[in-house]
Amino acid sequence: MGVQEQYPFDVEAVRADFPILDRKVGGDPESPGEGPGDDTPLVYLDSAATSHTPDPVVDAIADYYRSYNANVHRGIHQLSQEASVAYEEAHDTVADFIGASGREEIVFTKNTTEAMNLVAYAWGLEELGPGDNVVLSQMEHHASLVTWQQIGKRTGADVRFIEVTDEGRLDMEHAAECIDDDTQMVSVVHVSNTLGTINPIAELADLAHDHDAYVFADGAQSVPTRPVDVEDLGVDFLAFSGHKMCGPTGIGALYGREEILESMQPYLYGGDMIRRVSFEDSTWEDLPWKFEAGTPSIAQGIAFAAAIEYIEEIGMENVRAHEDLLAEYAYDELDALGGVEIYGPPGDDRGGLVAFNVEGVHAHDLSSILNDYGVAIRAGDHCTQPLHDELGVAASARASFYLYNTTEEVDALVDAVGEARDLFA
Repeated sequence: MGVQEQYPFDVEAVRADFPILDRKVGGDPESPGEGPGDDTPLVYLDSAATSHTPDPVVDAIADYYRSYNANVHRGIHQLSQEASVAYEEAHDTVADFIGASGREEIVFTKNTTEAMNLVAYAWGLEELGPGDNVVLSQMEHHASLVTWQQIGKRTGADVRFIEVTDEGRLDMEHAAECIDDDTQMVSVVHVSNTLGTINPIAELADLAHDHDAYVFADGAQSVPTRPVDVEDLGVDFLAFSGHKMCGPTGIGALYGREEILESMQPYLYGGDMIRRVSFEDSTWEDLPWKFEAGTPSIAQGIAFAAAIEYIEEIGMENVRAHEDLLAEYAYDELDALGGVEIYGPPGDDRGGLVAFNVEGVHAHDLSSILNDYGVAIRAGDHCTQPLHDELGVAASARASFYLYNTTEEVDALVDAVGEARDLFA
């Protein structure tokens, strides 16, 4: 049976919902590096940075602006009522998607980074102090690492890092040493955006809770690509972004256990998050609105829900199976090519991305050459500079896959990488 025959769903039918995939880009493969042209089919392998948006989600945005564009929670006229209901129900959709108990546990943010900062400032500045510690991992995205690093500097709390093994996995023995009775928060990426490593969040949660610490999972790369249930993971906080899961930019979500969110003070102040205001004091609105000050991203929130409905129709188990298939295939094909160093665990034990370097070729040069072949990948440190320092490289190339990618596109990647390797040989 061919790899294509193992697809868990009709990939071509899915691709039909993404007109951008029909674009022609790149340049002349006979003269690589001479600048972009318009004659090469797009092979988009950068969904870990931003996924594409299907027609049903674009339609949801357009329908809001064309049919019931109004502010939420601010009017009793029909358009405001319709917008408010759709926006509130979007919270319900997100809550159901990750197994939260209700909309009270879902705060809309503009992305994963803002969700991290919300908790760090609203909870961390109030609760952390000298003698406390926050435990991260060496594979954290800057959104987590820099945020908790700066909170540590402000509060005097120590920031510790769980080491990564040579194979790209968390050293769980070291994790047990890092997490102690002074630990107040364990904040770890669920799926590494560089190594592809799927971290044992439930095991880390058990360790943290044994020491009465909270757990924050960065779900930016996991929630879009595999079934995620906050109860099964045992996390206290989870953050993710709409633009990595077929949704629009400018919208993300923070899950927080209701009792913790209730105890936290707001991060932003202004309209819609207040219940009563006097010249002397103010009181806050119920969850989740006390954390959503000002006019929110209404159209984006509604479209976020539409994106979830879209990928749920495909089935998250199917999305995971498809990503696993492509990641394993890409890992094996790149490994067989020769002269390619791949980072992270083997291809049958990772999320849907592969970071690598080609001997003698800088990652930025590789990305530029691949662009001439229409292949879009990311090159750089992927917002994980300390991890790249541990790997001993300044940058890496990263190909990431999603529900609309095919094995033929992986073949195009591998062929182009081979051409670049030979060009610099």
